Amino acid sequence: MGVKIIFEDKDLLVLDKPAGMIVNRSDTTKGEVTLQDWVEEYLVIPNSFRNLKQVKSEMPKQVQQDIAKTDFYNRAGIVHRLDKETSGIILVAKAPEAFINLQRQFKERKVQKTYIALAHGEISPKTGEVNVSVGRLPWNRKRFGILSGGRESQTAYEVLSVKHYALGKNRESLSLVKLFPKSGRTHQIRVHLQYIKHPIFADLLYAGRKTSRQDRELLPRIFLHASKISFFHPENNKLLTFESPLPQDLVNFLTRLNV
Repeated sequence: MGVKIIFEDKDLLVLDKPAGMIVNRSDTTKGEVTLQDWVEEYLVIPNSFRNLKQVKSEMPKQVQQDIAKTDFYNRAGIVHRLDKETSGIILVAKAPEAFINLQRQFKERKVQKTYIALAHGEISPKTGEVNVSVGRLPWNRKRFGILSGGRESQTAYEVLSVKHYALGKNRESLSLVKLFPKSGRTHQIRVHLQYIKHPIFADLLYAGRKTSRQDRELLPRIFLHASKISFFHPENNKLLTFESPLPQDLVNFLTRLNV
């Protein structure tokens, strides 16, 4: 389970996270190697975040104040998150200024992200947008859902193709879909696809217990990949776009399906 570097300069890292790796370290990740552990080890020389703490007092006062409002050090510069089983692109800032700039771009929705998912059923129409409020479920803090008091969220989608596979005596349709989240709520894509009754293949939280159990006999992870990202470089404001190909395990699974 290796992390791949897609791009690196003095300000940032663009990484390709494998499925199965947790992004940020916490009390519940003891014994697991997280992406945060990998980043801290990789950047120990010359850009160790531990060393940056030592020179924090030498930074401009305004930067110090900005840092106090962010969790740059606690997150080792990791700008955003992906779920453990979701593979794909992650941005990492090497310095507080870059971190603050990139987080501001996310907040102002200047960052454009694309995901690839395989969803149950044949999605119709082939293009559209889901626009509903998402919030944490009061009765299950690990899950999110459509709530009237939730935060507004939008996800546009485009169906790329429809696949089929045998489920007992039946033949089920699966939609390979490209998704464009316009907001960044936790589990947003997963909840939105469940809401339109096309949950992601092998999604343990949102595809239903029986369905996800059957899916996992064929694919041991959720079929969701962060495939593309566009943002402005935090120093020169140049538009950058990076892509991550579909991981081999997902490619192999698709080849086993009938078109």
